[in-house]
Amino acid sequence: MSDTHVPVRTEDEPEQLREQFRQLLRYRRLIGVGIGVGLLAGAWLGITGADSYAATTDVVLRAPTSDPFAPTLSGDKAINMGSERQTAISRKVAEGAVKQLGMGSGDVDRLQHGLQVTNPPQTLVLHFTYNASDPKEAARRANALTRSYIDLRKEQWESVRNSMLKSLKDQLDPVAKQNDELTQRIKQLPNGSAADSAYAVQANLINRITDLRSKITSLKALDMTPGNVIRNATVPTAPDGPGLPLSLGLGGLVGVGLGLLGAWVRLVFDPAPRSAGDVARAVRGPVLGALPRGSAGALVVGHTDSRAAEEYRSVAFRLAYDERFADRRRLLVVAPRGSMESSVAVAVNLAASFAETGKHVLLVEADLRTPSLTDRLDVSAASRPRWSRGGAESPEGEWPGPGQLVVDAGESGSFGLVPGERVRNVPRALTSARTTRLIAEADDPDATVVVVAPPVLAYADALALVDRVDGVLIVCDPRTVHRADLVRIRELIVGAGGTVLGAVTHPEARRGEAASGGRRDNRRHKNRSSASHPFPADTGREPERYPEGDGSDTVALRTVRSGDR
Repeated sequence: MSDTHVPVRTEDEPEQLREQFRQLLRYRRLIGVGIGVGLLAGAWLGITGADSYAATTDVVLRAPTSDPFAPTLSGDKAINMGSERQTAISRKVAEGAVKQLGMGSGDVDRLQHGLQVTNPPQTLVLHFTYNASDPKEAARRANALTRSYIDLRKEQWESVRNSMLKSLKDQLDPVAKQNDELTQRIKQLPNGSAADSAYAVQANLINRITDLRSKITSLKALDMTPGNVIRNATVPTAPDGPGLPLSLGLGGLVGVGLGLLGAWVRLVFDPAPRSAGDVARAVRGPVLGALPRGSAGALVVGHTDSRAAEEYRSVAFRLAYDERFADRRRLLVVAPRGSMESSVAVAVNLAASFAETGKHVLLVEADLRTPSLTDRLDVSAASRPRWSRGGAESPEGEWPGPGQLVVDAGESGSFGLVPGERVRNVPRALTSARTTRLIAEADDPDATVVVVAPPVLAYADALALVDRVDGVLIVCDPRTVHRADLVRIRELIVGAGGTVLGAVTHPEARRGEAASGGRRDNRRHKNRSSASHPFPADTGREPERYPEGDGSDTVALRTVRSGDR
């Protein structure tokens, strides 16, 4: 009952995981859409891959060198594999392959579309893969693209070498000419210091000539082959795709993942409470019960042995042992917004459950806008309430009037009912002295008062009764109510001086389910009424009395004139 935080135990974690999985299954349509998308993608992959054949070639790259066995700079330092891969898939390579294949210039883009080039990690190998609908054509195009790449890289390396050779020759020719001229001059000079200087200059020129000629010789000796083909493309014998069964399986698995991811995202941003724990945290009170689907009928306790009846009895039992309710035995049942169908059903069945325990129960319908309980329950007239005995009669048309009804709850016994009536001034009627005295009937030791009011967020009627009823029970459907609404209701109730005893959750009834259930209950109750109550209110005979207790006065109940019925 307290708001203290209880640490989560390790053994509770599997239950939390199961609860989270159940919450994800609330979005079955979203998961189904994800699975459908995955299966469609898998089917498309299987169908398109069935007529696709892949041919592969491998090329190991090398840098130009005069001596491949010399311990010079390693190949992986001289070659940038990323740049080589971009060159392999370039348009220039595709244009060369188009010429080799005898295709038109307009087929370059189509040829590039089927090519994939990869580089296995830590290697100097380029892996060429070509996909085509014809296996022979795939092998032929893969080999043509590989040859085109090798030819292009060789042409590029030779172009660089020729440019360097031209530069070295341009440097060598002036030096050689200067050396020839100096040789002619030396022949004409006599021996002496002038000849010695000329010989020194000539020696420098010869060293320069030797160096340039050595570089030219080294460049001419380079092997300009950019790489070697270590595997030629062969005609593939099987399609490249994974096959339709495997594609559907993979697509289904991916679809399940997508569906669960979408459901999780939807769950995270869902404003509705995801579990009973979310409802309890929002109202800061326990969830006293969870009603099964189809429990929106007016009265099931005492008439059936259904699961819903046992759930209502369980809620009443938990309330009876709550000190905050047991002290005053006044209960206000409200819903957040929408119709009163669920809150009325909870209030009526709780009244029948309390009547089973021998309490004198009074059910007050505080709906003065659209009252409907007298048409839905099996009722009969009874004596005047105690607070109006000997006093002045209530003014005509005001609520509550000087009367009572008795509701037959079958095997559970009976309880009193103060039905609602349409009035001009609803706030004045709910805050009147007669209403206060009526609710005060719960001060008797064996009496219990249950009040049902319109939705809190639709009308302020319930808030006008909170300070006199104290204990409030919130009835909600977790799938339609927002956590913010529950928090707001709790704040309004606490601000009005009341206490939230807890909440009762119920699933949303299917379309027409509640209405049809109400009509069936109404017909059943009306048929039973003629046999159970032989003294109707308009016969002039003595009306049926509400059962007496241990000598104390009966719970105040309201008499309804036959015209009001």
